Amino acid sequence: MKNIGLLLFFLIGTMSFSQEKLTYQKPSSEILELVDAPLAPSVRITDDGKYMVLLYRDYYKSIAELSEKEMRLAGLRINPKTNIGSRTNYYNNIKIKEIASDKVIQVKNLPENPRLANFNWSPDQSMMAVTNTTPKGVEVWVLDLNKAEVTQLTDANVNANMRDVINWFKDGKSVLVKMLPNDRQDLVNVSEAVPNGPTISSNDGKKAQNRTYQDLLKNPNDEFNFEQLARSELFKVELDGSKTKWKEAAMYSNISFSPDGNYVMVTNVEKPFSYLVPYYRFPSKINVYSTDGTLVSNLLEVPLIEDLPKGFMAVRMGMRSVSWREDKAASLIYVQALDGGDPENEVEYRDEVFQLEAPFNNQGKSLIKLKNRYYKIEWGNKNMAIAYDYWWNNRNLKGYFFNPSNASKVPQIIEDRNYQDVYSDPGSFVTKRNKYGTDVLAMDGNNVYLLGDGFTKEGQFPFVDKMNLSTLKKTRLYTSKLEGKKENLVDYNVEKDELLVRIESPNEYPNYYYKSLIKRKGPVQLTNFENPFKSLQDVHKEVITYKREDGLELNGTLYLPVGYNKESKEKAPMILWAYPREFKDKNSASQNTQNPNEFTYPFWGSPIYWVTKGYVVLDDAAFPIIGEGEEQPNDTFRNQLVANAKAAIDAVDEIGYIDRTRVAVGGHSYGAFMVANLLSHSNLFAAGIARSGAYNRTLTPFGFQSEERNYWEAPEVYYTMSPFMHADKMKTPLLLVHGEADNNSGTYPMQSERYFNALKGLGATVRLVMLPKESHGYRAKESILHLLWEQDQWLEKYVKQKTTKPILPEKTMGKDK
Repeated sequence: MKNIGLLLFFLIGTMSFSQEKLTYQKPSSEILELVDAPLAPSVRITDDGKYMVLLYRDYYKSIAELSEKEMRLAGLRINPKTNIGSRTNYYNNIKIKEIASDKVIQVKNLPENPRLANFNWSPDQSMMAVTNTTPKGVEVWVLDLNKAEVTQLTDANVNANMRDVINWFKDGKSVLVKMLPNDRQDLVNVSEAVPNGPTISSNDGKKAQNRTYQDLLKNPNDEFNFEQLARSELFKVELDGSKTKWKEAAMYSNISFSPDGNYVMVTNVEKPFSYLVPYYRFPSKINVYSTDGTLVSNLLEVPLIEDLPKGFMAVRMGMRSVSWREDKAASLIYVQALDGGDPENEVEYRDEVFQLEAPFNNQGKSLIKLKNRYYKIEWGNKNMAIAYDYWWNNRNLKGYFFNPSNASKVPQIIEDRNYQDVYSDPGSFVTKRNKYGTDVLAMDGNNVYLLGDGFTKEGQFPFVDKMNLSTLKKTRLYTSKLEGKKENLVDYNVEKDELLVRIESPNEYPNYYYKSLIKRKGPVQLTNFENPFKSLQDVHKEVITYKREDGLELNGTLYLPVGYNKESKEKAPMILWAYPREFKDKNSASQNTQNPNEFTYPFWGSPIYWVTKGYVVLDDAAFPIIGEGEEQPNDTFRNQLVANAKAAIDAVDEIGYIDRTRVAVGGHSYGAFMVANLLSHSNLFAAGIARSGAYNRTLTPFGFQSEERNYWEAPEVYYTMSPFMHADKMKTPLLLVHGEADNNSGTYPMQSERYFNALKGLGATVRLVMLPKESHGYRAKESILHLLWEQDQWLEKYVKQKTTKPILPEKTMGKDK
């Protein structure tokens, strides 16, 4: 009789989750209180330390905002009425704080119902240009920090569709702005357009193995609309609002002024377009102009990039990564591949960096050859710079100290490590603004400085190091050892001896402080943001470490329910939340990058809300997937996944906090993929929550996540890792959630829809929630509240109130075939 009753319970549960007409719901008051908490402002500080700009915004959009007209073209999402990205984050208020005082000033003359974005400092940081989006379009305004006032510069005819909207001229008296062209044609209503022929794609035999991009062009009407929305005229706009046309209409993307302001490098998107790749792989042209718009150089023409060699480290041939050298007036830097752009070619050097002087028409001068693929250069002076390269396949990162004025001088390797090995991270070099207003290495004679996160086996201890470039000897100037707090080192002003830090604790909201390293003074508090999440301030939080069955050390952040007594013998339900990460060595995979002193911040996707509902939460549980040597991580993906989960549950169970028959697992994106696999191949969980995941890897046949091999090279890996292929093994209740407008590569909404249909057809207990208008991350407050309600209801029914463990058939315990 008990089994019959249990069967009826599951049948009724399954039947009740057919199609439902349900309006947006709200979660319980405990969760709702945390969602409604106000956000502290975003902080931007002038380099001279005089002003702090405080930018305020609502954390969520409304579903009405997400329902505004949206066109998805060539990897962009555009509001064709306002001509700005349809998913743009907006700020709605600005205040200014003089750092020398506690006075906070409300900025005057803000537009009505401000929707502010694209903030851009003037060269001397006395002003900040910003866009404001109105119902009719986008305007440019300028904030004067001294006056704490904004002024409107343009009407609502700015084109922000291709980003890089505003660029300052070096004198700080005018800006270069993308404006709507006068000859823009009306857009085609694709749903109503009558086709004049089929859409045809072809290939001449070349391999073009591209990832499964979304929002691509699909037909000639899309091509037409993209071109109209991408075209801009460039105008020079003075601070009094007067303007002159600087360049005729074209599809302008990136624009950058030389450090001295005498040249402007402009990138145009060109035809032919592609139905296989986003706009940034369309043909392009880079031209250099003088500041009056006179052409100086047709620098580069890049063809359509559809057929790169295979592998994450593949690049195109020819000039790439073109940028201005930041410590010189007007010198261009570019990179060229020495291996044909093909990572499978074995060569001594992969890339070479060149410098090109005005008028930018000749072959550049070689500066340095790199063992791996070019990453970046940090410029110091004419005799000193630091170049970085990296190689994904073995996770190697190298840093080279080299003389850009003498290519014959052999570069010194100052860093050569596995970039996933956080314990060996030497930190990031401190920079400062030079006379051109660009960032270069902050040098004190022959010394440079590094700020490090300071992760160690014993915990996190951020540090400041001084490094002598002649001897490469380092001296530790500062180590953070605050008890019960976490200190983030933001910046160091070498000349003023001012270390800018952000200090927080589990119940203290992050605030900014100045410290002095040499004089050993401080801290001086700069902000005083209060904790908006009062109901979580006394929650017990700790980082626990434990071992996987193969001896690998793992960790996670453990939260106990509000008011939980650790001496209590009552066992609580638990939520385990995680995201798998691939590693090439066990040492890196076992390292701990969690700090128990971090502020407890519940964001929309967090499981932390449920500590207010009686749950233990193990958040950010380590789920490393390791493949050492020739073995790839995914070759044993399922085995390692299950081993990670079992180790986590065992660890918390051993402490004595939980009822291990009432454990839920959740994840987003690749974490959702993890959840579906765990529920299919283990009996460890009572229920699961999988949001915006991919479940059939054959729908992403040319690689996914960190998998380089295509389906035809590793069909067993694709099959074994796909929960869809093992839907018949699913016996655990699963809540699937997906945004209907997901734009993430590989996680098409179809992934959840097809998986749900398979599970439903095979009799699994499953619920599919499709959130209208939502992308890969969810934005509308209505969606967030409903998501939290759905998760709460699911956990309450299948985890918290679960009293009898169902009798389930045996499952494979992660055995890979």
